Amino acid sequence: MKHYVEQMYTGCLAEAAYYIESNGEAAIIDPLREVDPYIQKAKERGAKIKYVFETHFHADFVSGHLDLAKKTGAQIVYGPMAEPNFDAYIAKDGEEFKIGDITIKVLHTPGHTLESSTYLLIDEEGKPRYIFTGDTLFIGDVGRPDLAVKGNLTEKELASLLYDSLRNKIMPLPDDIIVYPGHGAGSACGKNIGKETFDTLGNQKKKNWALQNISKEEFVKEATTGLLPPPQYFPKNALLNKLGYESIDVVLEREYIPLSVSEFKEKMKTGALVLDVRSSQEFAAGHIPGSINIGLDGGPFAVWVGALIEDLNTPILIVTPEGRERETIIRLARVGYENCLGYLEGGISSWKNAGEKLADIHQIDAAEFVKRYNVEDINVIDVRKPTEYERSHLEKAKNIPLDFIQKHLSDFSNNEKYYIHCAGGYRSMIACSILKKNGIENITDVKGGFSAIAQQENVNIVETSCAS
Repeated sequence: MKHYVEQMYTGCLAEAAYYIESNGEAAIIDPLREVDPYIQKAKERGAKIKYVFETHFHADFVSGHLDLAKKTGAQIVYGPMAEPNFDAYIAKDGEEFKIGDITIKVLHTPGHTLESSTYLLIDEEGKPRYIFTGDTLFIGDVGRPDLAVKGNLTEKELASLLYDSLRNKIMPLPDDIIVYPGHGAGSACGKNIGKETFDTLGNQKKKNWALQNISKEEFVKEATTGLLPPPQYFPKNALLNKLGYESIDVVLEREYIPLSVSEFKEKMKTGALVLDVRSSQEFAAGHIPGSINIGLDGGPFAVWVGALIEDLNTPILIVTPEGRERETIIRLARVGYENCLGYLEGGISSWKNAGEKLADIHQIDAAEFVKRYNVEDINVIDVRKPTEYERSHLEKAKNIPLDFIQKHLSDFSNNEKYYIHCAGGYRSMIACSILKKNGIENITDVKGGFSAIAQQENVNIVETSCAS
């Protein structure tokens, strides 16, 4: 039987884990925290999971390596220079592991982090077939070199190591090898990752800026220029992955607690954050006063939780669409948030039926916004990323990226009215909920965001074609 490889992609984190199998044996590369899908996959296919390969200590999510090893007896493997606080095999550069009739070869590729490693799959005939690059090489980009700076090692020195890793370990491989990266577009682990989730190495040698015939100095400059500060939860997740963490089963048992309206209100009095994960439209129509909205759907939920809720130990009460309570707890735990006090049983309907007060967010469509924009002197806040804003924006708009809106609350006044927009409406509703929670009441969300605004007639858009 030929080998089997499956990319198991999770859009919420723009993260790719991999299931690899040959002749009844399997390996998982970079699993998410909830490991049942990998165990079930192996069971369905009649295979035993032998190894859990980690490409590095992940910063953007809590990996499932510990639970997976405990539940299956698999060996956790890291590349050289990893120093985990638990039982794991630290492989040597070039070391090989057998999975059925295929071989996984460790290529130490430091640069994103010191322990970063790429795994090369060699098939039954001895032919190199795939590389699992983690955050070393993405489609169209490379991993940022500023997430694991420690001691006297600078991001430029890490970028220099990454340049060498790419040229000495990856570029000499055959062009027909498939590149399977750890992330796709939307991840903050790279600057400008392409939307594709795999490609041939030969095609990347043509298209990926990092694999072109450039000097080390040019590479280092490009790799370290224009990096936004990483989300604040990144170093905290990396530490959890290195030191260890609670089993997801323990987290679920502790946090999957239905709360009546009265119980929910009592816990609110302790200062817990109310997180409403319904859609932006549902939240706008009616929500618990003081709650913030980060929707499960429509955007990278876990990433925004990690960027905006600064303390991993923040007590959280959740309001979810009915039937998605367990999913919400798991997706919070994926990025290290393990202090959920419970969920509102029956969702927002039970709050309404109990006669409790609801708040709302005022919204207008793009056409109405443009009418006002053209005749009134209005305050427009664009919460997209600076690169999006630089490419194209409204002339009167002020850019306050959602990532940093809590640091700019003093920029707002209740004596002024603000129109908030992002690209499509997901981020602007998050921004509106944060502003309203902090006492900024006179706000209007523009439905459909900049995408809808730009389609209107008679609106002055500033475009910068040279923006990267």
